[in-house]
Amino acid sequence: MKKTKRSKLRVGLVTPHIFLHNEILPNVIFSPGQLSINLANGLSRLNADVTLFSPGPVDTIAKNITADLSYFDKELKGRGDSYIDLLKKHPFTFVTLARQVQSEIIAKAYTMANAGELDVVHIYTNEEDTALPFASLCKKPVVFTHHDPFNFLVKYKSVFPKYSSLNWISMSLSQRRGMPKDTNWVGNVYHGLPGNRLTPVENPTDDYFAYLGRIIEPKGLHLAIEAAKLANVKLKIAGKHYSGRKDTYWQKKILPEIKNNIEYVGFIKDDDEKMEFLGNARALIVPSVYEEPFGIVSIEALACGTPVIGLKSGATSEIIEQDLTGTVVDNNTNKTKLSSAIARAIRRTNDINRRVCRAEFEKRFTLERMCQEHLEIYKNLKE
Repeated sequence: MKKTKRSKLRVGLVTPHIFLHNEILPNVIFSPGQLSINLANGLSRLNADVTLFSPGPVDTIAKNITADLSYFDKELKGRGDSYIDLLKKHPFTFVTLARQVQSEIIAKAYTMANAGELDVVHIYTNEEDTALPFASLCKKPVVFTHHDPFNFLVKYKSVFPKYSSLNWISMSLSQRRGMPKDTNWVGNVYHGLPGNRLTPVENPTDDYFAYLGRIIEPKGLHLAIEAAKLANVKLKIAGKHYSGRKDTYWQKKILPEIKNNIEYVGFIKDDDEKMEFLGNARALIVPSVYEEPFGIVSIEALACGTPVIGLKSGATSEIIEQDLTGTVVDNNTNKTKLSSAIARAIRRTNDINRRVCRAEFEKRFTLERMCQEHLEIYKNLKE
């Protein structure tokens, strides 16, 4: 009997957030965007037939279907603005136009699935609330990944529990706490990175501690600054701040501290620059005070062989192996004691082996592992 050749699994990966566009992505911090590109590429290398749906064109080896941005671009041209200009000047107008684009992308994916061109649709973004009510109209399995805590914003926590019976993938077990107990979880997949994207620096200087990320209050940078001062160590800060607004966290709490051993190095765009920044640090401090569902900067540090000091909130305890790849600081205390606890962790970092940090990254947080686990979930849904 002649053996029939098994056809490729056809995956529609949908990331309709407007930031997923070559013209915007390099100028913003939007980790779901790069993750979705990596996932599309990685799944393609695992012999899946992947279509990445994005608002604008992106660099991927997968098929890339985009929205019709001609009307959005016409509006920008008439105003003399770029996408980022419009976002800063008129955020409501920007969001309104972006939502129209998101709806179009989701509709395209569901239409292709209903036409038999896709086997499974994966909505992979923070904006999937648009896709939720229409998932029942899709004739193929639809699965959702959300990149914030589920109860982080009213627009999320008011709607997600209504659709807990749909297919959900969490990015950490801690992320699940924001959803009902009977949520239909079909898998838990930790983020992963290409193994060669960030690697250890050959001879790290080890002469400073690092903070990398958005400079907003929930990220807790002020705690890292206080701890660095208590421990009498140098802290280098990289990330985006929002100085254009009045009375910002940056202007009131952070900028006055940028002196002596506290240095701001700007927004890092390039991977080589990021590798140098993280790889030469004695440790990365991740002082988030809210329930981050993952925190990709932590595995970026581990990829560079750099230990991580993080608060016991969100997924931190799932990423950091206590006293092996860093220190998890108990945050069940007041602010003053918390800074002191981070300072004590800073003083203990010499006991952490950089090679062990890199080995843990290779064992637990590679892109290949992330893609293989997604692929298994898709196959189970298809069956």
